[in-house]
Amino acid sequence: MTATPTRGPRRSGSLGPVGLVLAGCVSVQFGAALAVTLMPRAGALGVVTLRLLAAALVLLVVCRPRLRGHSRTDWGTVVVFGLTLAAMNGLFYQAVDRISLGAAVTLEFLGPLALSVLASRRAVNTVWAGLALAGVFLLGGGDFGDLDPAGVAFALGAGAMWAAYIVFSARTGRRFPQADGLALAMAVGALAFLPLGIAESGTRLLDPVTVGLGAAVALMSSVLPYTLELLALRTLPASAFAILMSLEPALAALAGFLILDQALSAVQALAVALVIAASMGAVRTQVGRGKATLPPVD
Repeated sequence: MTATPTRGPRRSGSLGPVGLVLAGCVSVQFGAALAVTLMPRAGALGVVTLRLLAAALVLLVVCRPRLRGHSRTDWGTVVVFGLTLAAMNGLFYQAVDRISLGAAVTLEFLGPLALSVLASRRAVNTVWAGLALAGVFLLGGGDFGDLDPAGVAFALGAGAMWAAYIVFSARTGRRFPQADGLALAMAVGALAFLPLGIAESGTRLLDPVTVGLGAAVALMSSVLPYTLELLALRTLPASAFAILMSLEPALAALAGFLILDQALSAVQALAVALVIAASMGAVRTQVGRGKATLPPVD
C-alpha cells in the first residue's frame, strides 16, 4: 500500500494517523462492552440493527455524500463494503453474546492475522501462524471445552469479515472523498440487516432507553472508529496499521474486565499475548522486506 504524499511537516499538535488508529481501537472495544450490557434489552441482532442504523443516520447527515458522479466500480466497492460491515458486526455480536469479549476479539483477530501471513511468501511466517494457533489452543483450555462452540464459530466468521473490512475500507477511502464512502456503506449495511433485527427484537427496538443506548454504541463502535481508521488508512502504511490493530485483543480484555467483570485467567492472558506477538511478528517480517501487509488494492 502506497502512502499518500503530504505537503509540509506534520504539525506536532495533530493526532496523526497512529493516534487515529489507537483512538479508534479504544473506542470500539469499550463500545462493544457497552453493547453487551444492552443485549438483554434488545438481543444481539437488535443491538447490531440499532448500531448500524444510528451510525448510518449520523454519517449521512454529517457527510452528506454526493450520489452522482461515481462509477459502477465505485458503487460495487461501497456495496460490498457495506455488506461486509453488516456481516462483521452481526457475527461478532453473536460471539460476544456467548463467550467473553476478550476471547471473542482474540479469535476474531485471526482473520487479519491470516491476511498478513497469506500476503507473505516467507517460510518464517509459518512460525507466526503456529504461535497464533498455540495461543488459540490455550484460550480454549486445550480443547475449547470452556468456550461455547457456536461463539467460537461466530468469532472466527467475524474474523474473516474483519480481513475483508481492512481491504474494502482502504479501497473505499481511495474512491470516495472524506468519509462519504463510509456513510454510504453504513447505510447499505443498515438496510441489509434491518429485517434480521426486526425479526428478533420487534417493538423492543422502539424503546427510548434502548434507542439511546444503541446510539451510544453506534458512536463508540462505528462512527468514531471506522471514520478514524478510514482516514488513517489513506496515509498510514498497511504494515503499521496492522501492528496497531494487534493491540485489539488486549484492549478488548481490558474493556471486558472494567465494564463486564470478565477477568481472564493467567493461561487465557498468555493466549492473548501469544496472538498479539504472532501478529506483530508477521507484520515486522513484512516490514523487513519493504512490502505492505495487505494485498495491493485498487
